[in-house]
Amino acid sequence: MHTPILLIESATDTCSVALADKTTVIAQKICRIPKCHDTVLAPLAESVLKENGIQAKDLSMIGVSEGPGSYMGLRIGVSLAKGIAYSANVKLFGISTLEAIAQCAVENLGGGFDTVVPMIDAGRMEVYTATFDIRLEMTSPVEAKILDKDSFAGIMGGKVLFCGNGAPKFGELLRQTRGSLPENITVTDQTPLASGLRFAAYKALEEGKESNLAYFQPFYLKEFIPGKQKKLL
Repeated sequence: MHTPILLIESATDTCSVALADKTTVIAQKICRIPKCHDTVLAPLAESVLKENGIQAKDLSMIGVSEGPGSYMGLRIGVSLAKGIAYSANVKLFGISTLEAIAQCAVENLGGGFDTVVPMIDAGRMEVYTATFDIRLEMTSPVEAKILDKDSFAGIMGGKVLFCGNGAPKFGELLRQTRGSLPENITVTDQTPLASGLRFAAYKALEEGKESNLAYFQPFYLKEFIPGKQKKLL
């Protein structure tokens, strides 16, 4: 393994760790149990390295999902990535969770889409989203978007893939307003996985890019507002 890259994804209920050599996935470990990140993510990283005979100091880079997504999930994933990078003196690069979703969805379904629109459920009819072209280059910035029947009207003429855990509710909205899902539209509730970070991570490594280890923070998109504490009876 000439260019080992450790990849960490923790932005949704599912968390995962992968090891890649350039853009080839060597191993991936996934936990689909909600809210397990604080107890399983570090052991997953440790085991995927140990089982493949890689020490942290041998890594070329760590790629971590930076958000948007779950506040606590992102904090845990980024903290782990920064801790490993700092102790092993390894480069760190933050990658959009939406890019990971788009990459995983295209790999699972194949190409041929004019536009890929990953969506992370933000509650009610709101999603965190962006648009990507056929090469998975971002064509619109990440935003919090309230879905309605006219959302994405400008791209609906082409072959579009809506993916992520926010995509099904948009698909249902299309069915309600149009009677059925248009033939040119594909909807899948693709989970972001660590393996979906590998292309962006390797590109950053080739271009000599890295995040500032001291100042790097997750991209929450919206400020976290904790719920009010209930009064004890």
